Amino acid sequence: MERVTRILAVLDPTTDAQPALDRAAAVARATGASLELLLCYYNEYLAEEHARPFPSLEEARRELVGNLERRLEEAAAPLRSSGLDVTTTFLWEHPLYRGIARHAAATNADLVFKDTHQHSVLARALFSHTDWELIRSCASPLWLVKPGAWPDKPVFVVAVDPMNEHDKPAALDDELLSAAKVLAKATGAEVHAFHAFDPRLALAAGTANAYIPVSLPFDEIEASMRKEHGARFDELVAFHGIPKERSHLVSGATHDALPELARELGASLVVMGAVARRRLQRLIIGSTAERTLEHLPCDLLVIKPPWFESAP
Repeated sequence: MERVTRILAVLDPTTDAQPALDRAAAVARATGASLELLLCYYNEYLAEEHARPFPSLEEARRELVGNLERRLEEAAAPLRSSGLDVTTTFLWEHPLYRGIARHAAATNADLVFKDTHQHSVLARALFSHTDWELIRSCASPLWLVKPGAWPDKPVFVVAVDPMNEHDKPAALDDELLSAAKVLAKATGAEVHAFHAFDPRLALAAGTANAYIPVSLPFDEIEASMRKEHGARFDELVAFHGIPKERSHLVSGATHDALPELARELGASLVVMGAVARRRLQRLIIGSTAERTLEHLPCDLLVIKPPWFESAP
């Protein structure tokens, strides 16, 4: 991401509060980008194939769509008055995530903003949430916004993986840090880099692969991993000009350590990469971002490699 010129903000038709719109407008002002407001909606009972034989249903659908389009324009009006370049789009699309991802790809959006909320474990088990699907499928950088005020001096935390685990391309770390720096320059934010290594996984793998019980020295494994991961991490952050005091190498699981650091720093945004490519990989690749999202006290920006394409 060299610069931000096109921002897409997804509105939630079920509520008056629109944190994603507020955040998107603030970033548009800071970067000089154009802002598109998108409202994507679908009602199976008013779908064209069902409503066409019944004039009353067709009229109900037209009235509903008209109300939603007016709501879009009402949201856009004060932003235009403030000097922003704002357009609006309504889509009758199902499922919601597919409509958003397709439109973002078709318009070459540099950033997609969407509200997100805490989801219970039960809810995740019963429903396929738009947030999770967008993390997996949206090719454009996806900024998931949690309710809360944006501080005058934001803190961005960029989670990198210099060891390139899970087949993650090395260039993605460079993209994450570069994007964070572009946004930080525009918004006056402070950029921190984060990487976690988990000695417990190495210990478990070593024990599982042994034919006979062995005693593996945890402290030695941790020290060895810290040295190996630290060398790659230091090289990466030095290349991007991140000072030592803003570089955080942590022993532990990312989904535990990253939210803890975000709370400690009072972070406004966490930047992560995701590389899911096929549906069969959805529960493995990108799962760290999904597990982390639930526990983050702040917004999450998910970025994919340039070659990633949204599903048709």
